[in-house]
Amino acid sequence: MREKVILVCTECLSRNYTVYKNKRTNVKRLELNKYCKRCGKHTLHRESK
Repeated sequence: MREKVILVCTECLSRNYTVYKNKRTNVKRLELNKYCKRCGKHTLHRESK
């Protein structure tokens, strides 16, 4: 049971990445350090609602 989620940059709030998440094993919101093209650096990206 995988679901597509959108990752949003915490600094500039741009929606940069889409990833698949297993809803059964990962119940909490996903948080990853990814490169943001708009900021030009690695920032924390969180799963949007």
